[in-house]
Amino acid sequence: MTKQLSPAVSICRDLIRCPSVTPAEAGALKVLEDLLKPAGFEVHRVVFSEEGTPDVENLFATIGSGGPHFVFAGHTDVVPAGDEAAWTHAPFEGTISDGMIHGRGTADMKGGVAAFAAAALAFVKAHPEGLPGRISFLITGDEEGPAVNGTAKLLQWAKDQGYTFDACIVGEPTNPEQLGDAIKVGRRGSLSGALQVRGTQGHVAYQHLADNPIPGMLKLLGALASIELDRGNERFMPSNLEITSVDVGNTAYNIIPAKVEARFNVRFNDIWSLDSLKAYLEALLKEAAPNGLDWTLEFKPDNSESFLTHDEDLIATLSAAVATVTGRTPELSTGGGTSDARFIKNYCPVVEFGLVGQTMHKVDEQVAVADLDQLSEIYLQFLKSYFIK
Repeated sequence: MTKQLSPAVSICRDLIRCPSVTPAEAGALKVLEDLLKPAGFEVHRVVFSEEGTPDVENLFATIGSGGPHFVFAGHTDVVPAGDEAAWTHAPFEGTISDGMIHGRGTADMKGGVAAFAAAALAFVKAHPEGLPGRISFLITGDEEGPAVNGTAKLLQWAKDQGYTFDACIVGEPTNPEQLGDAIKVGRRGSLSGALQVRGTQGHVAYQHLADNPIPGMLKLLGALASIELDRGNERFMPSNLEITSVDVGNTAYNIIPAKVEARFNVRFNDIWSLDSLKAYLEALLKEAAPNGLDWTLEFKPDNSESFLTHDEDLIATLSAAVATVTGRTPELSTGGGTSDARFIKNYCPVVEFGLVGQTMHKVDEQVAVADLDQLSEIYLQFLKSYFIK
């Protein structure tokens, strides 16, 4: 006899079976729509476009009225599976084996979406007379991609429709080792820059007729590599700059190249703003550049500020729900990379809590079935405490 799957595991499996590699919807949003509409949710499927980027379909669903207005946010798009032959179980089958559910997106983050969908549906079912507020879903198909036609535009669309939000949980995989390890209460900012130094191409035996740009670039990169931006603070680790590439494009040994390019990224805490960090780096490089060096610095447009959520009620309510279900007191973390929380924080207080992230983006991505069910219970406990004081 086949064991009946829990709602969270069943929804997760259905989502995994949709090969929604960015920017393809591939049926994932329909899975959610078919669950939420019969439960009374008003569901909108919204497509956003921008020149030079793929069209992306997103989902906004809402139920209830008045306040507070709580939002679950996440994404159904996933990164490519890579070499599918390298997977123990097919990446888009949602195979359940040895207490684990396997497939691309189980951790990042179809498992989180499934868990909060199951929790919201259970909470709605428990209140047939009507909810003590409003619950909504912000689901994008553009988190793993350019993030241009996804959450940022969906938030603006919702605002234009007259919606305002009081709090949000993003279901990203926040736990490093086991469920209950950490809640993300903020994120470091991200600043990407590109350096170019130009010289004059020539023969290495006639160096006086050329101008090698590489030594000048080494001076600039040396300045970047040697800085200590700060030592961190109570909530954030020290800011960190990494040089990520140095490119000359020269395949010959006897040619002095005409130019050299380099890229870097800074993950920075709230000691800095984007403007103050840019100004500091520009001044540093100007001082390091040799006289007469022909160089430029360009900052990329998709940078983000750091942020820290100060809504103590939101944090305490979620922390209590985690402790009730798992027996663990979660660390309040600001580590890791960026997420769509960087857009949501402009509209309402936001925290992140989801599954264990050890296998996200890897071959054989998987999560424990027990963790998926516990996560759904945590979300449900949160809803009960948040709405019913």
